[in-house]
Amino acid sequence: MSSSAQSLGQLEAARSLALGESRYYPTIIPGVLPIIAYNGQGGSIDIWRWGADFLAETFASPAWPLDEKAKSALAALPILRDYLLEVQDSTVIKSAVQAAASIYPLVYRHIIAEPNDTQTWQVMLAIKTNILRRMDGAPPGVRICCVKFVQQVVLVQSPGPIADPRRPEQNDISLTLVPRDHRLIPYANQEAEASGLLDRLLDIVHGDHSDALLITATLNTLGMLIQRRPIVSNKILNSLFNFNPLKLANAPMTSKNKVLMKSIERTTRALLVNVMRRNPDGPFTRQIQQYLDRMHRMRIDVLDESNRKRPAPVEQTDGTDPAKRQRLGPQTVPTPPTPPIPALPAGPVSYRELFTLSTDANTALFDVKMFQDPEQLLRIVVPVLHSIDEAKLTNAINIIRSRYLTLSKAMPRAPPSGAAGATADDDEEYEPDFGPIEDAEQIINKLDSAPPVTTLPERIPDARLAPYKLPEAPPLTEQEVVRYGDMAVRRVVEILASVDEAPTKAKATKAGFNRLAASNYDRDSWVTVLCRLATRASAGLEDPDAGIKSEYGGEVQKGGSLVLSDSIRDAIYNYIIRDWKRRIDIAISWLTEEWYNGQILAQATSNGSMKNGVNGHTPSSLAVNGTYKKSVLRLLDGILAYIEGTDKVLVRFISEIPGLDRDILQRMKKMAEDPERIDLAVMVLKYLYMFRPPVRTICVDVLEDMWRTNDRAKPSAEKILKIWRPEVLREGEEGGDVKAA
Repeated sequence: MSSSAQSLGQLEAARSLALGESRYYPTIIPGVLPIIAYNGQGGSIDIWRWGADFLAETFASPAWPLDEKAKSALAALPILRDYLLEVQDSTVIKSAVQAAASIYPLVYRHIIAEPNDTQTWQVMLAIKTNILRRMDGAPPGVRICCVKFVQQVVLVQSPGPIADPRRPEQNDISLTLVPRDHRLIPYANQEAEASGLLDRLLDIVHGDHSDALLITATLNTLGMLIQRRPIVSNKILNSLFNFNPLKLANAPMTSKNKVLMKSIERTTRALLVNVMRRNPDGPFTRQIQQYLDRMHRMRIDVLDESNRKRPAPVEQTDGTDPAKRQRLGPQTVPTPPTPPIPALPAGPVSYRELFTLSTDANTALFDVKMFQDPEQLLRIVVPVLHSIDEAKLTNAINIIRSRYLTLSKAMPRAPPSGAAGATADDDEEYEPDFGPIEDAEQIINKLDSAPPVTTLPERIPDARLAPYKLPEAPPLTEQEVVRYGDMAVRRVVEILASVDEAPTKAKATKAGFNRLAASNYDRDSWVTVLCRLATRASAGLEDPDAGIKSEYGGEVQKGGSLVLSDSIRDAIYNYIIRDWKRRIDIAISWLTEEWYNGQILAQATSNGSMKNGVNGHTPSSLAVNGTYKKSVLRLLDGILAYIEGTDKVLVRFISEIPGLDRDILQRMKKMAEDPERIDLAVMVLKYLYMFRPPVRTICVDVLEDMWRTNDRAKPSAEKILKIWRPEVLREGEEGGDVKAA
């Protein structure tokens, strides 16, 4: 027992190491497999449980590559077979079935590539047969794991879509990858077996609903099948439309049955809602919506308790049947007495006394200052105001209004301006003093000791506000400038993406070369602003010390608007690549601005106006000539990754950009390596030869290079070279004759 515990401790240490760093899996698994292998009845059940759990966890982890995982899976197959055939512990069996579900696609892909590996496939068939035999009579937990395994078998043995025929290693493992004449896994047999297993899953859904966990587990597996295998989605959805999740309503309505029905109904509704969200315009959207509405009505009829109760009998209130029941008179609801409203005290009245209608003295002790956050106070006051009776609120407002009017009439009014002027002029009248004369110091002391004045003021005194000036913001660091610049760029791109790209009505704008670049706020205006910010910033807005040559020959690089320019260029590039077919005009405008900026910089450099004053050095050649070319090549490489042979928009793009050279046109040769895009590459070169005479020599050179190096593109290039450069073909024929001789 101590040796078993010691082994478990070592195994847990290895497991923790693999979980922390997935690259250790290929090293740890070969050392773990001999320890966890089945070695007869004398082995430790704890080791087997740990081993089955470890294999299920390891092969379900997406953290390590599939190629290495497939090699380890082949080594673990015999251990899983022994677990399923020899061990009777349910915990070991459940983990072994889960591990087999993760391993099955890997073994299937191995068998597709190695049709002569009969031994491995026989081991896998033994595991699959044992698991399928357990589906009907095993305990519920084991059956749920078997359902997961069957889902993987149906996924693998059903035809799936091909994402990219040129990269088969990235395609989903499915029956589509199996050759028709495969020796071990015949195509027709595999497809028939997958169809039969799918029928078994659907039979579980339509079977006994007493085991809700098994039903919900099966429904959850159907969601992935609908998403990843469109070829079987019609069959699954048609079966679900005939599915009744409230099947237990015919049984006694116990609390357990209610919980089971709610669980199955919610899982079914979530499955269909997710299907409808992933494809809102699909052919089954209307049927799914109708099924959900019908299921909602059924759920209300079955599970809503309010509709199942008997309504209360209607009592007679007119007294027409005194023999059966006591005469009932009309009921009157007693009106609660209205609490007395306190009268205002004599003398000065404060705001609190004016608005207080309650007789409870404790309300005056409540301090509103305890609410530091105004939002918290609003969350309390607004619901209280909603709960107040409208009639009581109106009555209270009228009482406050009458109080205010009474106080306004009782308060002395200020004398009119005419009377004040007359009093000021009548200075000679005798006015005796009726009290002791107090000096200024006594009056100030009396005012300091007096209580604060809480009476209603007669008027608000006039007060002139003093001038207020905001404090100056601290200077920004270089990192903050770059960050805020990136934020501004992202905001402009978001505005650009939100602008309607549909063609608008023609506006009365000034045309020609003297028009404004951004006369309104449409998409073209924002594009122009972004392009010129990216290009013109490197033509004089950058740090004047940028690009200075040091005395050791190195170039001093400093942060400035060049960083902002690169950020704007990246934003424009990403915006174009997201929908490059519709935004090809933006790409042309951007590259035109880059080319124009390069020409202006080159002209200024040749005139000597761009010298920076340090040893007479001029801006770098990359800033003058390389930015346009770098942008063209980057955008062209991004487009060529997604372009197809029928996308004629590439002809427009190449023909309308202002500058072409050999490096740019060499991309057509690279594109012609794909057989489906040879005609498009030749079409671009032919169009440029016909309509852009300055690059004719380069176009013919690229065609000649394509003819010499690409055998698949040779017939298409030969048709054009026969007209524009026939001597190349004659040289090829002479060389062929010499070789034949």
